[in-house]
Amino acid sequence: MESVTGVFLSAESARRAYGDLRAAGFSQEKVNFLAPGATERQIHSVPTSESEQPGMGAAIGGVVGAALGMAGGLEFGAAAASAFVPGVGPVLATGLAAAALLGVGGGIGGAAIGSAAEESTTPGLPADEIFFYEDALRQGRSVVIVMADGQAEADRARQVLTAAGAESLDAAREAWWIGLRDAEAEHYRAMGRDFEQDHYAYRAGFQAALRPELRGKPFEQAGKQLHVASPAWCDSDAFRRGYERGQIYLEERQRGVSGAIWYGG
Repeated sequence: MESVTGVFLSAESARRAYGDLRAAGFSQEKVNFLAPGATERQIHSVPTSESEQPGMGAAIGGVVGAALGMAGGLEFGAAAASAFVPGVGPVLATGLAAAALLGVGGGIGGAAIGSAAEESTTPGLPADEIFFYEDALRQGRSVVIVMADGQAEADRARQVLTAAGAESLDAAREAWWIGLRDAEAEHYRAMGRDFEQDHYAYRAGFQAALRPELRGKPFEQAGKQLHVASPAWCDSDAFRRGYERGQIYLEERQRGVSGAIWYGG
């Protein structure tokens, strides 16, 4: 199973893409939809936990009833659920992978599955992508994820998403890093280091800190997992410096702070 993701500037364009995928023969089980700004009724229906650290997994409380009905004019039926994501706000999800990403079961599972996004993967979704779904939602964007069977189906899903005006997750990831790069370069050079030379290791460390299974873990405690996640870079000092900065960045983002160069360290 391969995940194919499209990032959309508006929920309306994402809903159209959802419809196009269904019309192209993709079943409801394969098409997942994530959009910020669920309705007030949905928000108040979702219990949240204040006792846990904010994150994309167990900290996102709640299960909504079996069917939220119509969501912005599109029939999602029993697969729809809503959750309040710290640092993002209310999010509407439909589809098994989307619900697992948010840590809710809704009508799909009938019970909270909040630990799913804290594992190394959610169903079909690589752990190193989870932050970028979260960040897209934080920016007010919507996300459509197709769980494709094989390369041919994945290519067909990409064609439909591209035709609907989607930005790829890779493009969203690069745009995110471009927005941070100058500030990170300045910080690194202030320590008397060569950012251009160490850029790739530094970025690898920065992004490793955003992985769900590593969030909040000091570098020393994350050693084994870092060797699995980034074996080519994890022993370098630049990687460690990037990891530490990534932790600061994530902490501030989860507090709801916006901007590219606001965080300290």
